[in-house]
Amino acid sequence: MRGREESVSTDLALKYIKYLCDAYIVHKVERFEIRGKRLLESNEKYDFEDAGIRNTQTMVGRDKNIKKVIENIIYQQLINNGYKVYVDQLQGGEIDFVCTKGPSRIYVQASYLIASEQTREREFGALKKIKDNYPKYVISMTPLVTKTDDDGIVHLSLREFLVKGL
Repeated sequence: MRGREESVSTDLALKYIKYLCDAYIVHKVERFEIRGKRLLESNEKYDFEDAGIRNTQTMVGRDKNIKKVIENIIYQQLINNGYKVYVDQLQGGEIDFVCTKGPSRIYVQASYLIASEQTREREFGALKKIKDNYPKYVISMTPLVTKTDDDGIVHLSLREFLVKGL
């Protein structure tokens, strides 16, 4: 019955999450510490394996949570392209995806629209704080965006990413 609040122990919640992972309904995305170049043991993030299931279970309309839908689509495409995908927390922001394939690494930010300078600074600024030379991407649904380079960070449309890849 929806709307009923019940308390659930942490152990039970963790068991449910494990069952959802084992059933391939959700996928655990581990945190990666860019500066220390190691995996962290806590603060993982979970993404749904199927956007349709996600939409039915979150009880939030797609229009109100479009960034999470876009993140989930990008995450699934990165996995399908053979990347091992992590998230990272930097001081003052989160890197949506740190992706590795063999010895190579890329960083990806997901955004709905880059329509204001504030949004641009949030999405590009987080990547600019990373001081290594691995490729950096911002993927968005900004209308008419073509693959552009902004100070070493490639901005491309979600459609182009899904059709042509990085």
